[in-house]
Amino acid sequence: MVNRGIRGATTVTYNEENEILRETVVLLREIVERNDVIAEDICSVWITVTGDLDATFPARAIREIEGWDLVPLMCSVEIPVKGGLPKCIRLMVQVNTDKSQRDIRHVYLNEAQRLRPDLSQKK
Repeated sequence: MVNRGIRGATTVTYNEENEILRETVVLLREIVERNDVIAEDICSVWITVTGDLDATFPARAIREIEGWDLVPLMCSVEIPVKGGLPKCIRLMVQVNTDKSQRDIRHVYLNEAQRLRPDLSQKK
């Protein structure tokens, strides 16, 4: 078994607590579903947001999912690159798995699909 990173990103329309929490859960659930992993397999989740999202910590949403309360989570702010995608939430899920790099399914939702169109495929 090895440790692999699964990338994911999504956007919200407003810097609003409920929307940030909701879209974080949608993104995480999609990552978990596409990669057939469970919380017990997760080493940690690194969460970043763009500087325009400060209404809440996205990690709150993940901690409230049943079985995810012991998964280490860390939030941070993205580097403020001029012209970067606004209102963006990114996840780096580190998972213990037997899958190869090619078998990992990264997830880009909403406007974040523009970040990696090559990886923004449907299920």
